[in-house]
Amino acid sequence: MKHDLVVFVPGFLGTRLLRDGQDVWARCTERLLAPVVPALTEVTLPPGLGDAPPEDPFRLDADALLQVPDSVPGLMSCMGYPDLRAALGDPLDAQFVPFGYDWRLSHRLVARRLKERVTRELERWRGEVDAHYPEREDDPRVILVGHSTGGLIGRHYLEHGNGRETARALVTLGTPQQGLVQAARLLAGHAVPEGAGPGAAAAARLNEALRDWALTLPAVAELLPGYPAVRVEGKSRERQLTDGRYPVPGLPGDAVLAAIAFREEFRAACDEHRRAGPLPYTVHCLGSIDFPSPESLVLSSDGSRITGGLPGNGDGTVPRRSAVADWTGGDPMLWTDVRNADLASGHVLRDAMLAVRAGDPPAPDLAGGEGIILHFPRNPVAAGRPFVVELLGRDLLGRDLRTFMWRSGRTDKQPVVFRPHGPDRYRAEPEVAPGRWVVEAMVDHPKKRDRKDVTVVAV
Repeated sequence: MKHDLVVFVPGFLGTRLLRDGQDVWARCTERLLAPVVPALTEVTLPPGLGDAPPEDPFRLDADALLQVPDSVPGLMSCMGYPDLRAALGDPLDAQFVPFGYDWRLSHRLVARRLKERVTRELERWRGEVDAHYPEREDDPRVILVGHSTGGLIGRHYLEHGNGRETARALVTLGTPQQGLVQAARLLAGHAVPEGAGPGAAAAARLNEALRDWALTLPAVAELLPGYPAVRVEGKSRERQLTDGRYPVPGLPGDAVLAAIAFREEFRAACDEHRRAGPLPYTVHCLGSIDFPSPESLVLSSDGSRITGGLPGNGDGTVPRRSAVADWTGGDPMLWTDVRNADLASGHVLRDAMLAVRAGDPPAPDLAGGEGIILHFPRNPVAAGRPFVVELLGRDLLGRDLRTFMWRSGRTDKQPVVFRPHGPDRYRAEPEVAPGRWVVEAMVDHPKKRDRKDVTVVAV
C-alpha cells in the first residue's frame, strides 16, 4: 500500500565494496582487462567461510548502491541503479530503504542481516508514518523489491526468516529462481568459452583468475542451477549437476552440495508454511523471454570436457525455466521486454510498483510490441580489433534509430554505425580501447531501448 515501507535489495555486483574508502572491486575488475590477469586476492574470501561473516583482512565495507555498469565476465551484469527511486514509484525518503550488502557472502547470512535491518527500519517508520499518511487504513508493512540475486535473499528472509509476518508484497526483478548455468561454468573454469573474444590464451588466464576467486564465494555456489542444465553430446536427456554418470569436469562437489542444501532449506520452509495456508503476502516476478540467455552447458560424449553451451529464451541472463517462481503455488510472473540488467529502472518497474503500492494487481503482461534487441556474438572481446554487435528489430531505421556506446563511469558517448545485414537485422563492428563499455540502441513509435555491456580486454 502507499504507506508501506519500500525496501530494495540489489543483486550481485549491485553494492560498492570498499576498503579504507577505496572501491576495491572496481580496482580489481580494471586489472582483469590487462594482458596479464592478476589474482583477485583483494576480493577473495577465506576457504570454507560458509555462512560466517569474514574478518579482517577479508572483510569489506558495503557502501552505496552501484551507479554505473559493472559485470563479471561470463556470469552477469548490473547496469547500476541511478534511476531507482523513480522506478519504485517515488517513495518518501523516510519510507525508502536501499539495503546495501557484501554480495560475495552467503545468501543465508545476508538474509539474516536483511531481517535485522527491516525490523529496525519498520519500527522507525511506524513511529513516523502518522505525519505522512494520517488517513491510512492499517499499519505499514513491507514491500520488498529484489533485483536479480537480491530476490533470492528476499524470498529466503520471508520464508525462512519469518519476514512473511510483516510483508505486504515481494517484487522480484530478473531473479534466477532456479539458479544460473553461468555459475557452473565459472566454478568449472569455463566462464569465457574457449576461442571466444580475446583468444584462447587470454581467455584461459581470465578463466583461471575468475575461478580461483569464485571458489571462495559462498554466493556463487548458491547460484548453481537446480534445473537440468547439462547436456551430453549424443545423449537426448538433460541432466542435473548431481548426475553421477556425467559430473561437470572441474566443478567442485562441495559447491554442488552447498547449492542443494540452500535450495532444500528454502523449499522445506515453503512447504511447512503452505500446509498452514496460502501466502500472507503477494508475489510479483518481473522477467523476460525476449533475449537469448545461457540455459545449459554441453559435455563431450565421454563427459570429460565442457565443449560449449546452449541458449534459451530469457532476459539475457536468466532463462525462462529458471525465472518462473513455482514456489509461490500460483503464477506470479509479469513478462516484460526488458533485459535483466535494466529491470530495476524505467517505466516497466514503475508501472508495476505504482499498482502494487496502490493495492492493485499489476498488468499481467508488461511487454509491448516492436521490441529491439542487441546481441554480442562474443563477450569479452579483444582490444585493437573490430568486434561484431548485432541489432534486431522491425523497421528500426524508420523509427528514428539512435545508437551509442560509452565507457562505464564516463559520460561522453560516441555514435555506433549499424548497417542492414538482413531482414530486420543490423550489424556494427566498432573498435575500442580496453575497458567495460556499454552499447545502447533506442527507437521511437513506439519508444524502446536496449542496453548491453561488453568487456574489452588487452591481449
